[in-house]
Amino acid sequence: MNSAAELTQLGSIAVITMNHPPVNGLGLDLRTAIVAQLDRALADPQIDAIVLAGGERNFSAGADVREFGTSKPSAAPNLPDVIRALEAAGKPVVAAIAGNCLGGGLELAMGCHFRVALRDASLGLPEVKLGLLPGAGGTQRLPRFIGVESALNMIVSGQPVPAQKLAGTALLDEVVESGVVDTAVAFARQIVADKRPAKLARDIRIKDPLAEPFLQFARTNVAAASRPFPAPLQCVEAVANAVGKPFDEGLRLEREIFAALMASPESRALRHIFAAERAATKLPDVSEVPADMPLREIRRVGVIGAGTMGGGITMAFVDAGIPVVLLETKQEALDRGLGTIRRNYETTMKKGKLTQAQLDERIARITPTLDFSALADVDLVIEAVFEEMSVKRDVFTRLDQVAKPGAILASNTSALDLNEIASFTKRPQDVIGLHFFSPANVMKLLEIVRGAKTGPDVLATCMNLAKRIRKTAVVAGVCDGFIGNRMIARYGAAAGMLLMEGASPQQIDGALQRFGLAMGPFRMADLAGLDIGWAARKRREAEQPGSQPRSAADVLCEAGRFGQKTGAGWYRYEAGKRDPIPDPAVDAIVEQFRRDSGVTPRKISDAEIVERCIYALVNEGARILEDGIAARASDIDVVYLSGYGFPRHRGGPMLYADTVGLANVVRALRRIAAAPGAEAWWQPAPLLVKLAEAGRTFN
Repeated sequence: MNSAAELTQLGSIAVITMNHPPVNGLGLDLRTAIVAQLDRALADPQIDAIVLAGGERNFSAGADVREFGTSKPSAAPNLPDVIRALEAAGKPVVAAIAGNCLGGGLELAMGCHFRVALRDASLGLPEVKLGLLPGAGGTQRLPRFIGVESALNMIVSGQPVPAQKLAGTALLDEVVESGVVDTAVAFARQIVADKRPAKLARDIRIKDPLAEPFLQFARTNVAAASRPFPAPLQCVEAVANAVGKPFDEGLRLEREIFAALMASPESRALRHIFAAERAATKLPDVSEVPADMPLREIRRVGVIGAGTMGGGITMAFVDAGIPVVLLETKQEALDRGLGTIRRNYETTMKKGKLTQAQLDERIARITPTLDFSALADVDLVIEAVFEEMSVKRDVFTRLDQVAKPGAILASNTSALDLNEIASFTKRPQDVIGLHFFSPANVMKLLEIVRGAKTGPDVLATCMNLAKRIRKTAVVAGVCDGFIGNRMIARYGAAAGMLLMEGASPQQIDGALQRFGLAMGPFRMADLAGLDIGWAARKRREAEQPGSQPRSAADVLCEAGRFGQKTGAGWYRYEAGKRDPIPDPAVDAIVEQFRRDSGVTPRKISDAEIVERCIYALVNEGARILEDGIAARASDIDVVYLSGYGFPRHRGGPMLYADTVGLANVVRALRRIAAAPGAEAWWQPAPLLVKLAEAGRTFN
């Protein structure tokens, strides 16, 4: 039976090697194995010293995320138990650090008596990114080894640093170019020969006259920068304990803070996001495909349309080093698109984030063309043309004739029926939706829409491609709006009803922004362009007459108020600025629309605004799960966090519903649905009711 930690003997030195793929996560099995092998080495009279090592890529990346949500992280021996065992060992213990030494991995190494590291090993305490602080002595040992300021910067930022930057501190005894285990073994022999005493963090006193003023400065800055997350400021307090309190008391207080943070909704949200983003890359039916299934090679990409979306998509690929053939129908449009791309890069260069050489390299990867036949040798082509089915039909019919066999044909449609689009070709297995979010070179989300006949290798290839271009991919099924825009339609409708009933655009936006959203629905509509939603409503009305009652947004569009791009939408905008300015003209339009509709406005609270808008998202999310459009509730959360500015400290709309309690959500929806004139979609989704009645959650 293979152990998660194995012991080999090199003369009088025992080498304990952690062997718990993929990252030597410190789960219960590995913790148990380390202690067992340590006891074995301590009991062997032929062993004089011990080296603790991992693989070349990972000493240990910290906690085993597979144990999150179980009792295993606290089961004995827990990580503090293991570290105490190492610290109390009667023989010298040397950590041989290579690759990632993060979180609990670094805490484990700091519990050893000495440390040898490869110069490019990555050392860090990233727990703050999960809404936590190091809970196994990290806040007490690191300041003693590298100083208060350096330690606090590492702990509060969560950013790792290479070992070479820590050379010369008490943390690392040697930093080497290669052969870290051999060096650690030789080092262990030498300290035995020299009878060198163990160097323990608990024995180091912090003597820094500037520590207290620095900590006060840090409290002020961290408090201002970290709202609404409590962990960063608690990190400061834990490090302050290392300065002002005995070591063991500091450890005890650190553990208390860790436990409190672990129970906080903010940490729950961040841990949920961490797991959700990884889960989104895995689909049950795709994982059943043989692991050796060949992916399609993507060496060259075609983009049809050089407008805002097409230009952003082009930049996303050339930024990743992938050449793009950029197609337009008219030279003027092509020149305009290339000019916008160049200006975007020049802006980045002025900020110092790009050199002239890098700018030139990116532009050189773009092959502009007016000729459809130039797409004949691309491996993937993405259309970013006008959102109208007749236009898509023309594009895909021509692509079917021009694209080489095996090329992936992708649509950037945000709502249209991908199966219908695929039917315009003789190769529906090669057709997929790649819904980028604007600006496509900046926004992280990529909705990958799987059609009824999309080939599994096409889906897997596009999931892999998303990583190459640094996008967060979520797979969606085919429906009007897929995941994100289908839900945002209900959210927008809820906001529109609140507007009709008496709230103003700025009150609604303000309430939701105070809730944590990056932008309220009316500001978001102005940014995206009101004409986009107008076109979608007209399309739906044509498909289902009577389904789209006239709204105040229609009146704005009829007046030519399309948002920021026209200088006026729900707000007014000054030339060259994006600041929304409340406009009395909008108030007049809304008031007239209310009168024409026979609505008497009422006073609406911010709490009601948040409840109705967020629960509209949740309810439609439940229906999306029922319909199989999303594989899991956490996928919906990833969509809203990555593409719609949902507050990270709330973890996404579905986790927020879990936090509130699904029974409370159902009760509120039933109350809203019972109001006179309420739309039928306010009725709680059957899945939501079923989970609530069973006392269960989405996640």
